[in-house]
Amino acid sequence: MNKQSVIGFALIGIVLLLFSWYNTKQFEKQQQQRRVQDSIAAVEALKSLPAFDSTASASEIAAEMGAEDSPLYMSEMLNEAYAAKEEFYTLENENLAIEISTLGAQPSKVLVKKYFKYDSTALYLIKDRCSKFDIELDAGQYVNTSDLNYKVVSSSNKELALRLYFKPESYIETLYSLAEDSYTLNTAIHFVGMDELIPRSSSRYKVSWSMNVPRQEKGYENEKNYSSVAYKFKGSSDIKDMSLRKESGHDELVAQTQWFAFKQQFFSSILMSDDAFESGEIAYKVYPENNIGNYLMTAQAVMNVAYGEKSSDFTHNYQMIFVPNHYPTLKGYECDFDKLLPLGGWLIGSINKYVIIPVFNWLSKFISSYGIIILILTLLMKLVISPLTLKSYMSSAKMKVLKPEIDKINARYPKPEDAMKKQQATMDLYKKCDVNMFGGCLPLLLQFPILYAMFRFFPSSFELRQQGFLWASDLSTYDSILNFGFKIPLYGDHVSLFSLLMGISMFFYSKVTLANVDNSQMPGMKFMQLWFMPIFMVVLCNNFSAGLSYYYLLSNLITIIQNWVIRKWFVNEEELYAKLKEKADSKGPVKKSKFQQRLDEAYRIQQEQQRQQKSKR
Repeated sequence: MNKQSVIGFALIGIVLLLFSWYNTKQFEKQQQQRRVQDSIAAVEALKSLPAFDSTASASEIAAEMGAEDSPLYMSEMLNEAYAAKEEFYTLENENLAIEISTLGAQPSKVLVKKYFKYDSTALYLIKDRCSKFDIELDAGQYVNTSDLNYKVVSSSNKELALRLYFKPESYIETLYSLAEDSYTLNTAIHFVGMDELIPRSSSRYKVSWSMNVPRQEKGYENEKNYSSVAYKFKGSSDIKDMSLRKESGHDELVAQTQWFAFKQQFFSSILMSDDAFESGEIAYKVYPENNIGNYLMTAQAVMNVAYGEKSSDFTHNYQMIFVPNHYPTLKGYECDFDKLLPLGGWLIGSINKYVIIPVFNWLSKFISSYGIIILILTLLMKLVISPLTLKSYMSSAKMKVLKPEIDKINARYPKPEDAMKKQQATMDLYKKCDVNMFGGCLPLLLQFPILYAMFRFFPSSFELRQQGFLWASDLSTYDSILNFGFKIPLYGDHVSLFSLLMGISMFFYSKVTLANVDNSQMPGMKFMQLWFMPIFMVVLCNNFSAGLSYYYLLSNLITIIQNWVIRKWFVNEEELYAKLKEKADSKGPVKKSKFQQRLDEAYRIQQEQQRQQKSKR
């Protein structure tokens, strides 16, 4: 690649970046105008509604709307439940504080006690009035429990029993219990005397859960990319992940479903049924970054539950699980919750689950600094693959010292029509000297699974969340030494020092590597490896986990040191050249591989075709 081509590509890249930046600014202006218009429309709509006090009961609101003489339900007890005042009760243990509302007998707030948001404020998986848990059933008329206030039967800080009466002898009882040191809110829906009210033709009821999922982490893009809505069919060992890196989605569930989850980057809200949901549908939509409520996404699941045998007294059991996405914790449920973590497929996932995570957790028992743990983990990984590194370097060194012999072959066959013969002679030379053309590439390819496993591990590693090291306050998200106040397309609104240092280390690593390789035949590859890839990785990793960039930085530095040690004490290029030249000058027959035999046959056919063409002339 000549100088003019490099300048041309650089100019094209600059033009594309400027064009993308201009389009981004125009889009932001349009979005701002749209938000203003929507706000004005919302205000005008509110003006047309009668004013009411948010503390008023449902009956007072209905009276103000002129509906006091029109009962909503055939049952007087349901009308009383509709008119009753909402009350709140709290269940609490070491991990969670869950506020239960009598309106719908549902969680209205869920506080995770041991952790905090990125801004050090309390971490709520459910914020006030941002979740709705509802049971819809046919009891002579359709009833939604989220509209009705239950009566509290008994309460403590670990258990709560609430009843919704249809008749004195017919009611639905919701029983909540929160065990010590648990993230699970056990939920039992107890139907008593409801068989007389539920029509025989009605075989199922609906359980729905909708939620505005609040943001918890510093980097919006990173949190959005690693959040999802997922579910698992009964009897299946796999889960379906709907929303990783998608803005919205909708799935219809036609098979029995064991559980579904509203998953954030580091926390999940899961609903699981003992008997499995018969069918249902799930939908979600991601919020834009600067929304008023600071929400990440809105998600809803509407599930059908079969009554089974509608006796006078039957119970369906559920578990609401509000849990950190910590691999050992999720694995401990033995319900495949650990598959919510995006650790990779069979190979990459196995490396993470059975090598990286156990070693990482073992080191954390003795070392408190996760930056030091990453350093030790990187050293251990490099030690394990050091035989591959040595093999790769030796292969590159052999090809480097054989360059004078390759030059002799090139001088012997300068004509284009002798290209096949030149290649054949080169292959004979490599065969005599025991040089594998792919010897330098294959060891590197074998290292890629480990590199990619680290790429999947760090952004989803709960252990790194809010763990600082050096200038980075949180290794699970990007570090920043300079904030621009505006966004540069593809790059972001800040400078990550770890990603910048990683790019510099990658430049010097490429420089050291290319010193052992003959790039005279492919100058474009030198430009790609020396300049393009380091710049590309800096841009790519600027918004990624600081722990990931720090790992790649360490990996490059250690590899540079490894190569220096190998060159200094393990490889003498003069002695190596003397040994290889001796082999190259030997007159013994060369045992040819099948590839070389096919190459010889192709050369023979080419020569035969050339002779035939000359004879025709």
